[in-house]
Amino acid sequence: MIVESTRVVILIASLLLMTGGACAADLTLAERLGYSKQAKLLIVHADDIGVAHSVNGATFAALRTGLVNSGSIMVPCPWFPEAADYFRANPQLDLGLHLTLTSEWQHLRWSGVLTDAAAAGLHDADAYLYADVPEVVANASAAAVARELRAQVERALAFGIQPTHLDSHMGTVFASPEFFAAYLEVGRDYNLPVLIPRERMLKEAPQLASLLTPEDLTIDWLFMADESVQMSQWDSYYSGVLENLQPGVTEIIIHLAYDDAEMQAVTIDHPDYGAAWRQADFDFFTSERFATLLRQHEVELVTWREIGSLM
Repeated sequence: MIVESTRVVILIASLLLMTGGACAADLTLAERLGYSKQAKLLIVHADDIGVAHSVNGATFAALRTGLVNSGSIMVPCPWFPEAADYFRANPQLDLGLHLTLTSEWQHLRWSGVLTDAAAAGLHDADAYLYADVPEVVANASAAAVARELRAQVERALAFGIQPTHLDSHMGTVFASPEFFAAYLEVGRDYNLPVLIPRERMLKEAPQLASLLTPEDLTIDWLFMADESVQMSQWDSYYSGVLENLQPGVTEIIIHLAYDDAEMQAVTIDHPDYGAAWRQADFDFFTSERFATLLRQHEVELVTWREIGSLM
């Protein structure tokens, strides 16, 4: 109760500052959300909803715990209709769209929403989306990318999904300034926040920063276990992230599924982001260990829905 009251006071103070002439750009994102400048805010975000029933089942179970509090749906994928059904039954969930321009698995492949001349350059010789990002950059035009991103948003809306945000599968939209500009434009046109991790972008792709406007919302920090993290290091990696969390808004991207026959088949010969990897993510982020770490380090969970309310 005391924490909530303090947050309300800070929010009122922030609004008074803005109405008194202070620019919203002078406030951190945390302050604009009604928290103190020193607050450690976290989005626990599950990617890849819609890829497989195993992914959906694990993600829905994790969302029900409240410890995983956000996720995004891949519209072109085979289990998208199940994800849409779940969203319609649970419209309060913080679910966005994982805009998809690649199809990376060996035996589970998908095409984009657009498959006619408007999609020229987006598909390989077998009419699937390319398996990796460099192939998309080499073959697809920014105009075709923009059309496909919009088609994915429109299909989600047609299925009754009201997305809270947009992000990018495999980070494809960050691979060129032209793709990034299309990503920003789609977010602006649909009045949706898009995932832009400011510190990582400035470090890894500083050329993209010039495309941002003062109205574009950016989060502060982004973490995701990658191929360098061994399975034996799962607890120490995530515990280290939480123990060293900096003030501001951080997103941890996770990949959930059960280590079952379906997911083993989907991720065959691909241990990175594979079935065991996803089960390990599920086990950690639905555990009392994770809940305890949040309390110990005074981390508050926030959502993209809250961020979107600032637009």
